[in-house]
Amino acid sequence: MAAADAILIASGTATLEATLLKKPMVVAYKMASLTYAIYSRMIKTPFISLPNILADEKLVPEVLQNDVVPARLAEELEKALQDKAYQALLDKRFTEINQQLKLDADERAADAVISLLQQRGILTCNQ
Repeated sequence: MAAADAILIASGTATLEATLLKKPMVVAYKMASLTYAIYSRMIKTPFISLPNILADEKLVPEVLQNDVVPARLAEELEKALQDKAYQALLDKRFTEINQQLKLDADERAADAVISLLQQRGILTCNQ
């Protein structure tokens, strides 16, 4: 992934890795029609990929269901590879996301673990 100029990727945690590597990507995801119909009614976020969810805007293309065809994927990948303005925007926004994720991450993780242990009665406030 680190050596790639652009990435065709399924939605999931790999998109976070691609974001941290600041790689242009095209997110493609296709599931069974019935499953998609059920999930699309349950999920209330406008995005499926972590970069878009974290940015709260469409940074990377999300190609879903019947649009997942070679011609569409090639079109989106071509843009990711050739559009220098788009690449510069992604670099800037991905850097911002990286900074947000790094912000006191170790302290926040420790606080979350302590809170969980306290909720379960394993750790008391005196310890």
